[in-house]
Parts: sequence; C-alpha cells; structure tokens
Amino acid sequence: MQFDSYQTDGFFDEMFDAEGRPRPEARLLVETIQSAQSDQLARCQHATDRLLLQMGITFNVYGDSAGTEKIFPFDLVPRIVPAHEWDWIERGLRQRVHTLNLFLDDIYHRQQILKDKIIPEEVILSAASYRPQCHGINPPRKVWCHITGTDLVRDRDGQIYVLEDNLRVPSGVSYVLENRDILKRTFPQVFEGLHVRPVEEYPSRLLEMLQSIAPEGFNGTPTVVLLTPGMYNSAYFEHSFLAQRMGIQLVEGRDVEVDDRGVWMRTTKGLRRIDVIYRRIDDDFLDPKVFRPDSLLGVPGLMDAYRAGKVALANAPGNGVADDKVVYAYVPDMIRYYTGEDPILPNVPTYLCWRDKDRDYVLQNLDKLVVKAANESGGYGMLVGPHASAAERAEFAIRIEANPRNYIAQPTLGLSRVPTLIDGVFEGRHVDLRPYVLNGKDIYVLPGGLTRVALRKGSLVVNSSQGGGSKDTWVLAQPRNGANLQGGRR
Repeated sequence: MQFDSYQTDGFFDEMFDAEGRPRPEARLLVETIQSAQSDQLARCQHATDRLLLQMGITFNVYGDSAGTEKIFPFDLVPRIVPAHEWDWIERGLRQRVHTLNLFLDDIYHRQQILKDKIIPEEVILSAASYRPQCHGINPPRKVWCHITGTDLVRDRDGQIYVLEDNLRVPSGVSYVLENRDILKRTFPQVFEGLHVRPVEEYPSRLLEMLQSIAPEGFNGTPTVVLLTPGMYNSAYFEHSFLAQRMGIQLVEGRDVEVDDRGVWMRTTKGLRRIDVIYRRIDDDFLDPKVFRPDSLLGVPGLMDAYRAGKVALANAPGNGVADDKVVYAYVPDMIRYYTGEDPILPNVPTYLCWRDKDRDYVLQNLDKLVVKAANESGGYGMLVGPHASAAERAEFAIRIEANPRNYIAQPTLGLSRVPTLIDGVFEGRHVDLRPYVLNGKDIYVLPGGLTRVALRKGSLVVNSSQGGGSKDTWVLAQPRNGANLQGGRR
C-alpha cells in the first residue's frame, strides 16, 4: 500500500493524525491513492513535469550559472483545508488586510499611530521601504494594499501563525491556477467528491478590483494594463499569464508615456489612455524622476500623474513599509489600535534585535532561533540556527551587532508537513501557505492559495529559489449540515 511506510515523525501532518490515521477531510483522497498501482502516480508526476515545461510554467533564478530558467516543481498530493478552518483563516486575513490598509493611510498622512507611541517613530522612519515621496497621496477609495499575499505556517501543536505579510508585488498566484488545472485532471472524482471550492475566478476578480479603483470621475470601462519589468524578471511567466487571463495589455516602461493630460500607452493605432496600472515593478524602479534615477524599467513622471489622480496604481507605492519584518511584529498592536479587536490570526513570537534585552537573548540563543533580515525575501538573508554551522552563527552575530535594526529572530517552528512523492515513495515535507487577498470595493480572499513545499529532506525553507516546489490547496466547501468548529488548532 502506498502509505504503509509513511511516518509523521512527530510533526503536525496535514493528511494524517498522530496515530497515522487519515484526517476526515483526507480519507477519500487517501483511499484513491492507496488503490492506485504502485507506478501510476510516478507516471502522472513525470507527465505533469513535462506538461509544466511545455506550458512554460517556469521561474528565473538570478545568479544561477547553470541557466536562468527552471520549471517550478509541482507535487501531485494536494494540501486539504477543511471548511471550518478556512472560515477562521479568512476572517483573520480580512481583519489583517483591513488593518494594514488603515496603517498605511495613517503613516502617509497624520501618523497618529506614531504620535500615540504605539510604534516607535524610529522604527518606521528607518524602514528601508518607507517612502517619504508618498506622503499626502490619496489612492482611490483610500485603498493602498490591493493585492496581498500573507504567508501562514502551522507549528507542531497545530496552531496556525502569520509568518509575514507581502504587500508590494506578491507573486505565485499563477501557480495556484495552473496547479488546480492539473489536479482536476489527475483526481477528478476525488475533486468532485470532496466539494473543493474553485479558484478559477481569481483573474476576473482581480480585473474587477482593478477596474473599481479607477480615478475618481471616470466614466465607462477603465483601461487596465499590467506593467512588467520584462522577460528577464523571475515572475515574467506570471505577468504574461495574468494579463492574458484578464484580457489586458502587458506593457513595459518603454511602452508608456506621461504628459499633462495623463498616462498613455503606445499602440499601433496611436496613444491610448491608461486608467489603472497593475504594476509588477518595485518602488525603486517605478519612476526615475522620483526614485532611482538610473532606472530604465519605469515611467518618468508616473508618480506626478498618480499624485494628481490621473492614474491609479496597484499596489500603491510605499506599501513596503508594512512588509518590513520589524514592522510585522507590531501588527497585533495595530489591529487593537485601529479596530479595537484582538487579532484573529496570531503572529509568530518575535524578538526585535534593536531592543537591548531582545538582542542579548538572540545572541545567546542563535542555535535555537531563526534570524531574518528585515527586508530580505526568497529565503535569503536568513539563518536557521539549529541547522547552521558555528561559523555561520558567528557571522550572523557580527551582522546583528553591526546593524541591530535590520534583524529579527523567531523560535524555530516545526512546520507542518504533507505527504510528497519523492523518487516514487511518499515522504513528509514541510509546507507553508500563501493565500491571496484582493481589496477594492470590498475584501475578497481566494479560497486556497499557494502551498509551498520544501522538497529537500528536513529543510524548512520553502522558497522556489531555495529548492522548494508547490502543491495545490484544496479548501473544502462548508457541509450542508453547517458543522463549524472554531480556531486554528485541530
């Protein structure tokens, strides 16, 4: 039988309980896999890999001397999320995104949260992604974070935590949609039998949100474009994929110009006005007149047009201050401050190295902690203490002491696992989950998200640039009898 030798090894397993029994929501899938011939899934996996390559579902690895383009590994065994648990996650994400939007609007206007000393002023003003150039800007509907990818993890005891927020140009949703297409073909009867909630409406939801933030006074159907850095960007596949699915133009900075009347796209029939830009270019490269003057990727004058209300940008420039891992530690305080509510989704306990007491603890316990740079991503700038060498820990101690504001530390979580097909055998691999949230007229949470999996045995780093892959995420519809449990533990 396929799972006879499978072990949970003391971790929370998303498919099996501690006694090795399938969780209720996974029984049908387990039975289907158990009944398959020993080499059937392996053949399906090989066929899937070939399909991904043919479809161009790849990503670029910067600095990889072996070649820039790689297939994004995909594992056939999905992660299943029961309805009651997703309801709790969705409520928590709505609360968090609503709060972060209030925070961003405050930071770039009155800064009342700093005046009331909920967050130390120096934490915000020293953040690498804080943009004074965005002060006083009023985005349509006062929405700053239009597309958010919030990374969630589950610890050994079953508790789900927010690991980090991604409000700048979060990527990965194209893999969610492609993964689903593949899994529906692989397990069609299981998919129908479990009443998995669909994800296919995301592109139409995204377009609807983008159209809803057109500048005030606009009449008719807004012209929306997706602004990409170009084909050498690591997420270019996603840029072209989403533009095609939404039926909008994919443009580069050289295709766009700004004048006193507004923002325009060059076409074979002349200039066409742009009303909304879904930008996949980082702040620094967006407008060489305002940010980096050496940028060849952005559009000169774009920020002036944005400030004047002649074009809308999603996500809004300046959002990166909320991605800062030091600012992350204050989000529970933000929720209480702006909404008067307790956080639904908890943060991972976090030590801030700019605090003397926290820094002393971190330096004395580097072998037990995960240390992260405040503004790095993709698994870079990180030390996993228990897996690091003495030399690596010593190097990070020097970095922390030289620039304590730039580092946080967290306990090493025993990330939950999902069975993963490794060389024809099922083995547990650690996962996280990135749900996607759209914010326009209202807040919409895609029922699912990108389950990233650390394919290297024992690794806790799930990022594609560090050898990770992905799985489909099946969120189950609420049973008709209305059974509804509470909380993020099982």
